[in-house]
Amino acid sequence: MTVNGVERTLDVDTRRTLLEALRVDLGLTGAKKGCGMGDCGACTVMVDGKAMYACLLLAADCGGRDLLTVEGLAADGAPTPLQQAFIDADALQCGFCTSGQLMSLSALLAATPRPDDAAILRAVSGNLCRCGAYRNIVRAARRACGRE
Repeated sequence: MTVNGVERTLDVDTRRTLLEALRVDLGLTGAKKGCGMGDCGACTVMVDGKAMYACLLLAADCGGRDLLTVEGLAADGAPTPLQQAFIDADALQCGFCTSGQLMSLSALLAATPRPDDAAILRAVSGNLCRCGAYRNIVRAARRACGRE
């Protein structure tokens, strides 16, 4: 598999989730383990350009696929426009859901550069924020695509 632009080869148990492989085998801890059942979205990564829950994917099924984690978003350490918009709009509080929110919105913005609010809300509908920063998350997405 390719992870954040780097070809990686892993020898994993067939039952190992992608989330476990990313966090334990590759040391990429940006995707968080929240529920472990695909309910919270804290583990969202992009697989072949689509937002997916890493806790529901088996690592063995990701061979030959292109994966992007939150660690791979920023180029040369500079935040992406979306990441900067999250900072500017104060769209994070405890930060636990932030990587999943960023990955879901990054997938949306890659497919739809200027989404409307309904598309933004749909994109993050699978990401739970226990702090309630939803209004600022939507505001950050609007800023990132030049709508605010």
